[in-house]
Amino acid sequence: MKRISVVLCFLVSIMCSCSTKVDLYTDFKDTTVVYGVMDIANDTNVIKIIRAFSGNNNDNSFDAHQIALIADSSNYPGKLDARFLEYKKALGGTFTYTGREIILDTMTIHNKKEGLFYAPNQKVYYTAEHFNVNNPYERYKYKLLISKPNDTISSEISLIGGSNFQISTPMVFFKAENAGTRKLLFTPDDNEAVYQVTMQFNYKEVRSGQDTIYKNVKWSIGPCNTYELGIEDRKLYFTYREDILFNELSEAIGNDILNIERFFDSFVVSIYAYGKELEEYTQVSEATSGIEYYYTNIHGGLGILSSCHEIRKNVDISSRTKTDLLSMPWGFRNIGYN
Repeated sequence: MKRISVVLCFLVSIMCSCSTKVDLYTDFKDTTVVYGVMDIANDTNVIKIIRAFSGNNNDNSFDAHQIALIADSSNYPGKLDARFLEYKKALGGTFTYTGREIILDTMTIHNKKEGLFYAPNQKVYYTAEHFNVNNPYERYKYKLLISKPNDTISSEISLIGGSNFQISTPMVFFKAENAGTRKLLFTPDDNEAVYQVTMQFNYKEVRSGQDTIYKNVKWSIGPCNTYELGIEDRKLYFTYREDILFNELSEAIGNDILNIERFFDSFVVSIYAYGKELEEYTQVSEATSGIEYYYTNIHGGLGILSSCHEIRKNVDISSRTKTDLLSMPWGFRNIGYN
């Protein structure tokens, strides 16, 4: 498991969507709570499957948040039958079941931080199998099925990260004065998503007789929905200010300009995308206590199943940017020109 991205950010609204009191002496109903954010870049994807409770209020009840801190109360006994079913659609066709099933196993995470649910050891469901993503000829989706005695929980997901999701801009433009704005273009994912771009300028610092120090300045724009972004030639674009790089370097370097040389290393653009359903889930959870209304795409339960993915690209900086960097008192050398 080279890469494991574990998102165990369970919001209080999940627990508030049902009564927070559980009667220990009468029947109670458990509600399945699912939380998973899948990423095709991960060697292993994990999903949290637990139970929340609702029951009657009386003198023999106690707070359900206390139950959430007890592993035996939050977890289902043993292992539930949880699996993904794969569906595929060719151009002009309809989704059909491919016959492929991805069965989830369980493992224990040992470094979970203190929070709403028990810690530090926490049981999760996982798979190390590959998920297919959309390409120009085929689209994929996966149906999650969780089998309980006399009940089945389900959800559907199409993973972000298809071959169309690419950064188009080959070069970025910055200048120290008379700054305007520029566009950073990319081809969006086939799935409805929310986007955030991060731009990172990497450089090296060299002082005589000392080891080279690698540093960077970076900034982000977003997150933005597609309707908040510009459109050009069937691509979307973020708008950035031409002076942002020089402002960030000025703040990072300050007066540290004596007896030092700096060298440009690389400029990296990354765009992080996550499912529209995750944004809606987060917005609703932050806006309400969850008692009157909540959002979920888990049929028969609560929580959220979504996906995310990040793409990165090394781009060049313009000749004007290089000229302006050399003219600043920051000690930049040998930036080079294409």
